[in-house]
Amino acid sequence: MTRTLIRKSLSIAGLAALGGVLLVSPAAAEVSEEVTYVFNTTLFLIGGFLVMWMAAGFAMLEAGLVRTKNVAMQSLKNITLYSIACLTYMLIGYNLMYPGDAWMSQGWLGAFSVTSLPGHEGEDITYASVGSDFFFQLVFCATTASIVSGTLAERIKLWPFLAFTVLLTAFIYPIQGSWKWGGGWLDALGFNDFAGSTIVHSAGGWAALIGAVILGARKGKYGADGRIHPMPGSNLTLATLGTFILWLGWFGFNGASQLALGSLGDASDVARIFANTNTAAAGGAITALILTQVIYKKADLTMVLNGALAGLVSITAEPLTPTLVESMMIGAVGGVIVVFVVPLLDKIRIDDVVGAIPVHLCAGIWGTLAVPLTNGDASFSAQIIGILAIGIFVSVASAIFWLLIKTFIGLRVSEEEEDMGLDKAELGMEAYPEFGRGSQTF
Repeated sequence: MTRTLIRKSLSIAGLAALGGVLLVSPAAAEVSEEVTYVFNTTLFLIGGFLVMWMAAGFAMLEAGLVRTKNVAMQSLKNITLYSIACLTYMLIGYNLMYPGDAWMSQGWLGAFSVTSLPGHEGEDITYASVGSDFFFQLVFCATTASIVSGTLAERIKLWPFLAFTVLLTAFIYPIQGSWKWGGGWLDALGFNDFAGSTIVHSAGGWAALIGAVILGARKGKYGADGRIHPMPGSNLTLATLGTFILWLGWFGFNGASQLALGSLGDASDVARIFANTNTAAAGGAITALILTQVIYKKADLTMVLNGALAGLVSITAEPLTPTLVESMMIGAVGGVIVVFVVPLLDKIRIDDVVGAIPVHLCAGIWGTLAVPLTNGDASFSAQIIGILAIGIFVSVASAIFWLLIKTFIGLRVSEEEEDMGLDKAELGMEAYPEFGRGSQTF
């Protein structure tokens, strides 16, 4: 079912659950509609600001995992990409992703138009505020762009990266998102992705992977003799804080994707989603902790952080139907993926600074494939087709855009600028000036 149809059916269920008051009088029916409207709108708004807070989580995670000389750049990129997503999704993305009856190519390409929000008098009060729905969908778009930022850190120029962010948030993300959530052809096929393991996370992961291949690795990361040279992050405390912020934000990401809070059933489902989401994250973190201790003889904090995030990504495709134990196992597989894919990427010389490809792309694919294990309405064939279709589209579109930007603007800073750090080279400032080279004490 499309999100629109789900909303309508849940609204009807909400009205029925809110009672026999509908049978009493027209005035009582109006009150019941308003209650449903208020609860649904509140869910979108709370879920939306929790997902927006994930932007801070990405910023802190990336700031902690890059080297000191690139922290200010990552901070700037994260606040800027969020702001860009806000504007591009308003101008193009929202109606492109949710065209209603205004498809340019039925089921494949939506409408190009600027978002406008009706006042209260122009809304259908049996569901939720259009403004709350727009805001909730917007922050998902921004999350997709955040995934790309960390992978390409420390060697990409600011403005080419922001140019790609415009294209990703205005076109790539909304088009593939419309195929399922906007009622497009993947929705008709029966593809299931409750909150976006593929539509959000794998989409961002594919864009990041293609960008990393085209951009190349950081200078000195891989030696001519085949050795891999570690480049530790600047502040693992910040990275840990970022992970906890993302974990918190994920309750809005998955919980509010229930899309309704106007009935007892909806409230129960949202609570179940919260519990499953939390359990999957814990399963991913503990699995990564145990595996790194066994394999490397020492626990690895960065792997545990990414293990928790991989658990969250894994459960996102279906956080409602699993039991708590099943959620733990789904998240645990995400933790396994991180521990083994991170070194695999290094072996094939793909430089992913923060581990976003294992977390978002690989765990996103796993989570989408796992849906039929707990949801009897899903099929493996539809899930595989959805993963492949979105993966191919995002990869091809990203490759075209990355190569065009590389050809006409350039992607990578010079070796001298990379050595200096992008904070000084691109911004003329430092995140930690008192520790910078050549700093003075006054």
